[in-house]
Amino acid sequence: MSVVAAYVYRDGVRVREASLDPGGLELGPDEFVWIGLFEPDEAELRTLEERFGLHPLAVEDALSAHQMPKVEIYGSELFAVARTADLAEERIVYGETHVFVGRKYVVTVRHGSARAHTQLRAQLEASPALLRHGADYVLHAILDFVVDGYQPIVESIEEAVLEMEQRALDTFLSRAEVARIFNLRRQLIRFRRILGPMEEVASRLERLELPCIDAETRPYFRNVSDHVRRVISRVDGLRETLASVFEVSNLLEQQRQSAITRKLAAWAAILAVPTAVAGIYGMNFDVMPELRWRYGYFAVLTAIGVLCGYLYMRFKRSRWL
Repeated sequence: MSVVAAYVYRDGVRVREASLDPGGLELGPDEFVWIGLFEPDEAELRTLEERFGLHPLAVEDALSAHQMPKVEIYGSELFAVARTADLAEERIVYGETHVFVGRKYVVTVRHGSARAHTQLRAQLEASPALLRHGADYVLHAILDFVVDGYQPIVESIEEAVLEMEQRALDTFLSRAEVARIFNLRRQLIRFRRILGPMEEVASRLERLELPCIDAETRPYFRNVSDHVRRVISRVDGLRETLASVFEVSNLLEQQRQSAITRKLAAWAAILAVPTAVAGIYGMNFDVMPELRWRYGYFAVLTAIGVLCGYLYMRFKRSRWL
């Protein structure tokens, strides 16, 4: 079987490894078993279905591995789905963790998640006082573990957004950088679709009376809900920041283009003076004033220079040049 770990716990302490052979797992009155599987096949899940009486619909969901975060009740059994996330080259890759919870068992089924529960299990085993709460506290720890994995993703994207924000203020954004902005925005929109149901899952576990969830354990889920809300707030802030980076980049680009347009218009106005004068004296008429004046050429050049200099000074004072 694709079992990563399977252990029996009593009073928050690991007492022995669990045997999953038919009829090989006997639990005492104060014991529960935590079984972790990674991408099991149908035969393996059907074995656990028979052993613990898992609901067939929940088993089907765990096999399909295309579920949104949710909590479902099947008699005295609780079935929860959480979506894991990992950042790979500015692309958020998602996985799933399915959790079957009964009074005496916790069965976790992971699909596509790079973060194993080995570290989580070690942390819980180091705190017997908390693990003593039983299977419902393990469910809280798993959800908290999944939500904590969201924080590095948000922090990495925040650093990228701050870098692009400074880049937009310093120079023009290239086509690749604009495409990067829209890619990050698209990733955040998809991430936000996951966070909403995750918050709902934590809120339900905190507020509703559900099977396998003791009243003294329910407040722990409030912490998970708070963490999800903080991530949601940061994701919404990042989406707004990305939109503002794009808008600021457009405004600065328009401002730079406007400055260039003003400079071109000013130089065109200055060059229009000699062009007009040369055009007038280039006309083929026999009788034109000052055509035979000895100093006419120098007078025209002087007049052109004075007018161009005057226009240059006016445009300079107006900050067009």
